Amino acid sequence: MTSKHLLFLGIDGGGSRCRARIRDAGGALLGEALGGPSNIYQDFEAALATIITTSREAAAKAGVKLEELHAGLGIAGIVSSDGGAALKARLPFASAVVDSDAVAACVGAFGGRDGGIVIAGTGSIGFSIVEGARYMVGGWGFALGDHGSGAWIGHHATRRAALVIDGLLQPTPLIERVMQIAGSTRVTLSRWSENAKPRDFAQFAPAVFECAAKGDVIAMTIVIEGSSAISNLGRALLARGARRLCLLGGLSGVYPQYLDADMRRALQPPAADAVDGAIMMARKAQGLPSTGAA
Repeated sequence: MTSKHLLFLGIDGGGSRCRARIRDAGGALLGEALGGPSNIYQDFEAALATIITTSREAAAKAGVKLEELHAGLGIAGIVSSDGGAALKARLPFASAVVDSDAVAACVGAFGGRDGGIVIAGTGSIGFSIVEGARYMVGGWGFALGDHGSGAWIGHHATRRAALVIDGLLQPTPLIERVMQIAGSTRVTLSRWSENAKPRDFAQFAPAVFECAAKGDVIAMTIVIEGSSAISNLGRALLARGARRLCLLGGLSGVYPQYLDADMRRALQPPAADAVDGAIMMARKAQGLPSTGAA
């Protein structure tokens, strides 16, 4: 198959969803699909199954076979080459380039050029590529980090709900909304939290920002602390040589007004998303330029 007939699959696999997109060598969109969580650190086998299922759905829409696709995958939970190799060995594609979702997002945001991204979604991470060197800050996952992320925000909201139940804080509209879902007694909240995953905590993030905008004291406190954490991620990238930053992820639309001034000045809109960034990775592996993505 000549290069002009190559087919490319991009995968952006995150903690809350998996996105798949297929383009031809000219950049024409052939098919897309959306799947569930695909963080290989949290559940390798489930993430693998989601990636393949979502890819197969996109391929069916495009009228092509998985074995025809040259894939680029940006996957949450990849922290070492071993993790990427283990996933790559189980994939059915013609070829595959596997890296972290941060890499795919950064490649897409700057069209393969230098720059830094701060992802504020279910998790959080700062990542930059400057003169071929990579720099990562944050990205430790829910247990050790993810400061300012949706999961972090929701976790702080539920922690405060526990304090309200104990009578140590006064209830606010935010806490009432949290308790409607997570539980309003010691027993129900405890049971909910025992099985809650990062995405379960992250569901409360929109309510936190909404209530903060209405003057809810607890919500405002959480947002202020979270925005400081996101600003710190961006500041660390600027200190390592990134001249411009993109804020990405599900909270990218609500955070900017709360960020520190130096972070806001450095922000620019992304050129493309992480899925097209993953396609750019696959194109580069086949010796093609990063053109052709939207």
